[in-house]
Amino acid sequence: MRPAHIALAALVAAVWGVNFVVIEIGLDHFPPLLFSALRFLVAALPAVFLVGRPKVAWKWIAGVGLVLGVAKFGLLFTGMDLGAPAGLSSLVLQVQAVFTALFAFAALGERPGRRQLLGMAVALAGIGVAAVDEGGSGPLVGFALVIAAAACWGVSNVLTRKAAPPDALNFMVWVSTVPVLPLLALSLLLEGPERDLAALRGLDWTGVGVIAYVAWITTVFGFGAWGWLLRRHPASSVAPFSLLVPVFGMSSAALVLGESVSPLRWCAAALLVGGVALTSLAPRRIPGRGAGQGAGRNSMAPAEPVAVSFPRPTSEERRA
Repeated sequence: MRPAHIALAALVAAVWGVNFVVIEIGLDHFPPLLFSALRFLVAALPAVFLVGRPKVAWKWIAGVGLVLGVAKFGLLFTGMDLGAPAGLSSLVLQVQAVFTALFAFAALGERPGRRQLLGMAVALAGIGVAAVDEGGSGPLVGFALVIAAAACWGVSNVLTRKAAPPDALNFMVWVSTVPVLPLLALSLLLEGPERDLAALRGLDWTGVGVIAYVAWITTVFGFGAWGWLLRRHPASSVAPFSLLVPVFGMSSAALVLGESVSPLRWCAAALLVGGVALTSLAPRRIPGRGAGQGAGRNSMAPAEPVAVSFPRPTSEERRA
């Protein structure tokens, strides 16, 4: 990769890592499901009128939109709202690589090799260490929802692989149109119209900036740049940069939100990042191919590295 392309890949990882701090700030302004709905609404409009027609079948757009947009982000934002720390969530969400490998085996017949199996075991050990650390300092419900979000992300990665969109930005913009109405309906049902209206009436420049960042910078720019890089370089060259996401997520959470990183959390980070690297970068065995064929193209690049946030000024009120 050329130096300019390396810099762009690192910038996207930084954008996605800092995203978790921005989400944390946004949850002080919006209920989680409404916040997620607004993210996709602003990401879809007006971009949907500029990217052209969908380039894959609607069944894939609807499937990824529901699993990624409604399930994954609904669980992620709710988990963060219930207390999952931003830095820790940016780290834990990367276990999606393990879920992706498992679901790819079940749905696509991609048999994991020894390095992948070792990577899964190491990453799961990291999840266990992170759970022990979180159990001693905060509620585990939010942590569990982040893991569930990672599982949904794994499903959406397999669906995206099946869809094989030729244009990542076009695909993501059209996918963003799907979750808006389901998330708004869930917000009205679970969070209540009074809470939603109060959040919209109290909209200020910080709230506008947060929505603009998670919609346009994280989604439109992030996915567009990532897809542009994947069209010019093998996935095995681009995907490793996603491992920088929890680095930026944990460091920005420490700097901006004052989140502390305990020795156990450092241990969990080392295990998770190492395990995800082994799982993501090891070649998959695909039926009908020789062991050495297609190694560079078989790794599934993540749709979007993610992370979570936890503490905020009103955390005591939420826990009550």
